[in-house]
Amino acid sequence: MSEKNALVLWFHRLGSPPIFDRFARRWAPWCYLAGLLLMGWGLYQGLFVVPTDYKQGDSFRILYIHVPSAWMSLFVFGLMALYAAIGMIWRIKLCEILAMACAPIGAAFTLITLATGSIWGKPMWGAWWDWDPRLTTELILLFLYIGVIGLYQAIEDRRAAARAAGLLAIVGIALLPVIRYSVVWWNSLHQGQTIRLLGESSMDASMIAPLWVMVLATKCWFAGSLLTRARVDNLRREAGKAWVGTLAGEVK
Repeated sequence: MSEKNALVLWFHRLGSPPIFDRFARRWAPWCYLAGLLLMGWGLYQGLFVVPTDYKQGDSFRILYIHVPSAWMSLFVFGLMALYAAIGMIWRIKLCEILAMACAPIGAAFTLITLATGSIWGKPMWGAWWDWDPRLTTELILLFLYIGVIGLYQAIEDRRAAARAAGLLAIVGIALLPVIRYSVVWWNSLHQGQTIRLLGESSMDASMIAPLWVMVLATKCWFAGSLLTRARVDNLRREAGKAWVGTLAGEVK
């Protein structure tokens, strides 16, 4: 069997509810642990080790929470829409579950982004909030997340609810490039891009390393949260099945 066919078979088997349950139960704690360790190191370096910014002073240090959360708010929404599209096209129940599990986590990252942005904006702009294009579109993103969550909870049939909420996520993905390029398309108080994957960043190299660690930490934490939430929803949908009863007996 080729490596490609083996990978396809593995993904196909992972779609089985009991196999996914075992997978999530095994790997979620490790994802949480990796996220906590990386987060601890990244925050320590960012808050106590890197030098003070010559323009913003110590207030710039909030970027080690703000920037990873902002990136995750966009990443999670895009992933949610992708899972929803796969679930709608190929009727894969696990993808519907994963899409809906993304929504509360993404909403939390978006709320953290808005809160830390306001805290950062107070000393920089002199106000807690300004109807800046970046802030306003990020707020709309939070409303979209809340809309997906609310629609999913409002419909009793879980699969119909996931499809309806997933459609909203797919439509809402059009907002992501608007958020990304809002500081380029309109006059904005928000600073422009200072960190680049390709090319030279305007930040000092000593300040960037802890930021990438925090980005990786949020990815690990998200993976753990996604597996945990998806596992709970999977068990709820499969309640009454023999394998769930066996699992309950093992826990006792």
